[in-house]
Amino acid sequence: MMFRRRKKITNGGLLSLVMALSFGFAAPAAAEMGTAVVPRQIIYPGEEISPGAIEQVEVTNPKLVGEYARTADEVTGLVSNRTLLPGRTILLSALRAPYAVRRGSAVRLSFAIGSMMISAGGTPLQDASIGDVIRVRNTDSGIIVSGTVMANGTVQVMAR
Repeated sequence: MMFRRRKKITNGGLLSLVMALSFGFAAPAAAEMGTAVVPRQIIYPGEEISPGAIEQVEVTNPKLVGEYARTADEVTGLVSNRTLLPGRTILLSALRAPYAVRRGSAVRLSFAIGSMMISAGGTPLQDASIGDVIRVRNTDSGIIVSGTVMANGTVQVMAR
């Protein structure tokens, strides 16, 4: 036999089926979607995100995909690259770390080989975050060198 005969569902059976479906499947699916972070007000490019400017909300759209911020800790202290609108999810690609050095400011250059360490003053030619490789002009000699921005605000010069 190729088909099976189905049992006839009575009104009581239909009600229990609907209850099982609504409580058994819908509730866990909504709980698995998680949370998202949205701005409470407009956040403009270059503006640092403060805890008061964002809120964490439950995700209700099952079609929401992508790398969006899920917790407030992920975005607090970061800087926006573009305008963020209230009520819209914040994409992680729209954020960057704050600049550790600013173009035209004074920084300390350091270069080390073995036990020898050389230090000089310099001026960054661009804004940069920690870990970025930038070009810096040595204020004493005028030579432009490349180096990595360190956490303490100095630039570790690379050997040529």
